[in-house]
Amino acid sequence: MLFSLSLIMIIGFTLSGLFNRIKIPGIIAMILTGVILGPYVLNYISEDILNISPDLREIALIVILLKAGLTLDLEDLKKVGRPALLLSFIPASLEILAIIIIAPILFNIPLLEAAILGTVVAAVSPAVIVPRMIFLIQHGYGKEKRIPQMILAAASVDDVYVIILFTSFLSMYKGQGFNFLSLISVPISIVLGLLLGLICGLFLIWFFKKIHIRDTIKVMIILSVSFLLVTLEDLLTGYIQISGLLAVMSLGITILKFYEILAKRLMSKFSKIWVGAELLLFVLVGAAVNITYFGNTGLSSVFLVISALFFRIIGVSLSLIKTDLNKKEKAFCSVSYIPKATVQAAIGAVPLTMGIPSGNLILTIAVLSVVITAPIGSIGIDRSFKKVFKE
Repeated sequence: MLFSLSLIMIIGFTLSGLFNRIKIPGIIAMILTGVILGPYVLNYISEDILNISPDLREIALIVILLKAGLTLDLEDLKKVGRPALLLSFIPASLEILAIIIIAPILFNIPLLEAAILGTVVAAVSPAVIVPRMIFLIQHGYGKEKRIPQMILAAASVDDVYVIILFTSFLSMYKGQGFNFLSLISVPISIVLGLLLGLICGLFLIWFFKKIHIRDTIKVMIILSVSFLLVTLEDLLTGYIQISGLLAVMSLGITILKFYEILAKRLMSKFSKIWVGAELLLFVLVGAAVNITYFGNTGLSSVFLVISALFFRIIGVSLSLIKTDLNKKEKAFCSVSYIPKATVQAAIGAVPLTMGIPSGNLILTIAVLSVVITAPIGSIGIDRSFKKVFKE
């Protein structure tokens, strides 16, 4: 394991630095590192690491959502409420619908399996989007119309919406049916997640004001509570839906709202943690890429991913109707809603392990969507924000 970690860090950081010098986002280098070192190429990543890869990716996601919460001002969010709400479900819904229509034609799969494929592919990647939106917020880009805040919040809810639909379609496949309660669980999961994060955040603020401890220990406590929130979501599955990841972000928002001085101090700590967490996250996403599958699906898979993205962009445009955003700003929102990575890596193999006939196809297209969209989205955001916004 130590040898694998040393290779991941040395090659990952070196390639990332080189890519950044030639104006290519470092995330691409990290994914490439994972592909090269992963089990489908050189096989230099220890099985011990691969076995806990989902947990490591989830830890990295928790860190970035805490950072998001510690950056997201509620007053800013209120001023972009309607479009943020629409962005959280309309683009994903249209993308899923497109895949349900197109996939059976291209691959001759049943509609239900196409729906499962749609929910695997449709979620955007907070791990790509959130750090970039945090950077824009901290440097004042898009401040006037609060565009980064809108994208940051909507992208996080988008994931919750898509994952709940994914779970519902899997239940249908297993013969458990799809009922109205499945749809109701979406807003319930969101509301309960936000409420749980608020309660935990208020408790931690009270605790930190009563007991004087170092900021480093506060970070460890906040991380521990966040892990418990995500674990609670798993424990309550089948009884009630609670979004643990939204609870984590809500916890950070609460600390910023009611204890701003501490939030600013903690932000620098989490930024340092993110340096290592980001590397592990995207290297392990790259390690999940099985390049041998690509030859089996060919251009049809590429066509499906691109077509679905076209419908997602239409969804973004519909969500931004009657806003004061200009054409460049709307185009920036569309580009920001392209990248996929973490959710696809986390759930892409689930249909295969369940024995769904098109499981290999679903996994292949999930990985392909990451390979296509993560570079396009990250490069698009990094190259365009200065042209769209004034600092």
